[in-house]
Amino acid sequence: MSRYGSSLTANIPSSGSRFGGKVQRSRSRREPSGVFTLFQPAQVQQFREAFSLIDQDGDGTVSEEDLKKIFASLGLTANKDVLHELISSRPGGQLDNSGDGVNFMEFLTMMGEHLFEFDGEAELIEAFESFDENDTGFVKCEDMRRWLAEVGERMDQAEIDRFLKGPFTDRQGNFNYREWVKVLRVNADEEKQPTH
Repeated sequence: MSRYGSSLTANIPSSGSRFGGKVQRSRSRREPSGVFTLFQPAQVQQFREAFSLIDQDGDGTVSEEDLKKIFASLGLTANKDVLHELISSRPGGQLDNSGDGVNFMEFLTMMGEHLFEFDGEAELIEAFESFDENDTGFVKCEDMRRWLAEVGERMDQAEIDRFLKGPFTDRQGNFNYREWVKVLRVNADEEKQPTH
């Protein structure tokens, strides 16, 4: 007899099996969502942490209000149209005007889509240009050190030193990102060419 009475026990018919007369239910193994197969578990965890930072109220969805707070914390103001566009965008380019916000699975899928659509040279230059206020083609190494150590996929000091001590840093401590991106493109093109 159940310790909690019959109202809390499962009403499972007995089949007389060798396991005490109860029917054994086989649990079908759940296949992982396709988006989880795109990333390593550590990457999924990083995306989960990023999502949690954006989800300011912790309700499991990123809303327009959450985005407003994130933009404000970055010193930016986004107009209503931009916020609505960000929230209504869905994986596969679909739009959702319900105003429900973006949940973690949608966020992860969108990150996968954007990462695999990455246009190396143009997007790298655009990313660096956002920190190059005078459009010189250079970014201060001290700023680079801080960003590489604190933002995104963080690098340790040895990795940062190795990266910044190369031929793309001048004596004044400026990193020539345009030349660096050109070299990346040349190296990537050489890797793609078939060898005979």
